[in-house]
Amino acid sequence: MESRWEAQSPMKARIVRIGNSQGIRIPKPLLEQTGLGRGAEILVEGSRLVLRAAGRARAGWAAAFQMLARLGDDLLAQGDEHIPTTWEEAQWER
Repeated sequence: MESRWEAQSPMKARIVRIGNSQGIRIPKPLLEQTGLGRGAEILVEGSRLVLRAAGRARAGWAAAFQMLARLGDDLLAQGDEHIPTTWEEAQWER
């Protein structure tokens, strides 16, 4: 089902003062349609500001770790031996 917002020409929005910054108010249907409700990334492309839904933190990490494990490249830099930090030495009993 096509959103009623897609069929319209670009909307005009007033820039408003928000604390020491400025911003625009985005209608709820547009937030829901674009997934911007949780956060956004802002890019400058020429003279345009582009908003897009923010990617999730650590997205894709699980797949990357699985690939490293398959390649045998998931060992610690110092090997399998655990080298304790000074904090660990001070905080934990041996």
